[in-house]
Amino acid sequence: MLGPGSIAIIGLAALVMFGPKKLPELGKAAGKTLREFKNATKGIMDDDDNKKESEEPKK
Repeated sequence: MLGPGSIAIIGLAALVMFGPKKLPELGKAAGKTLREFKNATKGIMDDDDNKKESEEPKK
């Protein structure tokens, strides 16, 4: 688990590596990637739920 100190060190390292002008762009790209991953995962889970419902015997 990452504590506040670890997060600060990671943030400082990113600031040194990429510079202050690139960090907002990297943050936006990371957020977009996470959103797309979440939506794709949700789509897969919805497909599984639909498949289970169609396989259940009807009463």
